[in-house]
Amino acid sequence: MAQVRRPILRAERVYLRPAERADIPTFTEWLADATVGEGLANRAPWSRVAEEGWFDDLQQHQGKTMWHFVICLRDDDRPIGFCALESIDHVNGSSELGIGIGETTEWDKGYGTEAMRVLLDFGFGELRLHRICLHVFEFNARAIHVYEQVGFTHEGTKRDAYYRHGRHHDMHVMGILADEWAAHERPRTWELD
Repeated sequence: MAQVRRPILRAERVYLRPAERADIPTFTEWLADATVGEGLANRAPWSRVAEEGWFDDLQQHQGKTMWHFVICLRDDDRPIGFCALESIDHVNGSSELGIGIGETTEWDKGYGTEAMRVLLDFGFGELRLHRICLHVFEFNARAIHVYEQVGFTHEGTKRDAYYRHGRHHDMHVMGILADEWAAHERPRTWELD
């Protein structure tokens, strides 16, 4: 009987793996989709050449000041999104979190929530971070709901900090501390099969 592979960074239905050069066409496709880009800071589509430059830069910083991952479904290994801990400050134990589900057909199925839980377990349980924050546009109610669901709290608002579609929008700052995450009821990702 073959043994079932257990990814290191896993949830019940998704797992996280490092980005590979072969992912670049998929990333380029996701970032060219206006629906996906609405919640990100993308103002225009990225070219494949730009994505290759980003990937090369990522390889220089991966595991040092950032950890970037591809979100994959456990049942078929299909990539559906990406997430990252960026701007890691090892002295103060802080980082910024970013996430996006690029496959819009997989929205509203809880995959982003699962991926965030894995990423937070990694940040607090492996990297020994103390604080993880994120920035979210005021108009991104779906994302705000997910962030609150996993335990982030509103820390402040950068008023009119983002210009999009001919007007300024507020940018919310949300954060979670290690002890708040530890108290949050959930299955620990390293305990899952």
